[in-house]
Amino acid sequence: MAAPVGALLRRVLIPCRRWALPGLQQRPAAAPLSAALPARLYAAAAKNAKRGSQKAKQEEAQKKKGRGRRPLLSKPVDDVYLTWYYERPSYDVEEAVNMLKKFQELDFTYPKQFVYINVTLDMELQKKKKVDQFASIVLLPYRFTDETNKVLVFTENEQEAEIARENGAAVVGGIELIKWILEEEIQMDFYIAVPAIMPKLIPLRSKLKQKYPSTRRNSLGHDIPKMLQFFREGLEYMVQDERLIKTRIARLDMPTEQIVANLKTIIEDICKFKPSSAGPFVKKLVIRSSTSEGLLLNLDGLLPEAEKAEEEEESAEDDEEKPVQESVST
Repeated sequence: MAAPVGALLRRVLIPCRRWALPGLQQRPAAAPLSAALPARLYAAAAKNAKRGSQKAKQEEAQKKKGRGRRPLLSKPVDDVYLTWYYERPSYDVEEAVNMLKKFQELDFTYPKQFVYINVTLDMELQKKKKVDQFASIVLLPYRFTDETNKVLVFTENEQEAEIARENGAAVVGGIELIKWILEEEIQMDFYIAVPAIMPKLIPLRSKLKQKYPSTRRNSLGHDIPKMLQFFREGLEYMVQDERLIKTRIARLDMPTEQIVANLKTIIEDICKFKPSSAGPFVKKLVIRSSTSEGLLLNLDGLLPEAEKAEEEEESAEDDEEKPVQESVST
């Protein structure tokens, strides 16, 4: 009788134990030892894969670079051709100016339009330094516009003031002008002065900055008529975008000789800012009119003698390096 009772109790209590302790029946199975691989192997594999992809990209870039189109040595046979197959043609300055005049006739554009130049400079120096951006004013041998700059003359001498007015000064005065300039009631293109008044103009140094009268800029001296002519009729230019100069130099209806003379005067003035330790300063020169395309100019005959000699030396060094590079590559 006892055996059936025990069996009956087990049948009743076993379901109750499962209900009271459900976690006993859901124990997770132990993971096999072989499944617990170290994560470091995966990191090393990913790193090697990354290196392999970078190497493949570099090899592909080298292949594409080697397959690049090279300019053909021969010149186009007519006026219709794909420009990227050929090097950009360059012209002598007289030939380029005559081409601009011809473009104007063919396009029926305004004959008295301005002529412009774009000068690209090499501003790099040793040890990752650069030439400071500069601005200058130059008096061209042939004027091409009736416009004049407004010039203020600082002087307290009545005779000098009268001379300044007779030679076209826009404003003439002494220290009484300082207040009006600081409050921007008076704004001029240029400011010149005589040496006697300079100690009284110190409050204007930070306001005028580069336009503050100085002997270096030829805006300080006793020859008032000469200074007024220089700054009233002079052409101002400046370096833009760290290495580019854009300025107008003439009108297209002027004789070719006058346009060329103005161009050479500006290039000579630009080369004065070249440091003695720097190489060739002018790298590229483009001329155009208001309505034409730009024409690349040959620099031969346009650069000062010192600049031209340095450029020839650099080209000779490049020619000497080419055979060495070719022998190494073979």
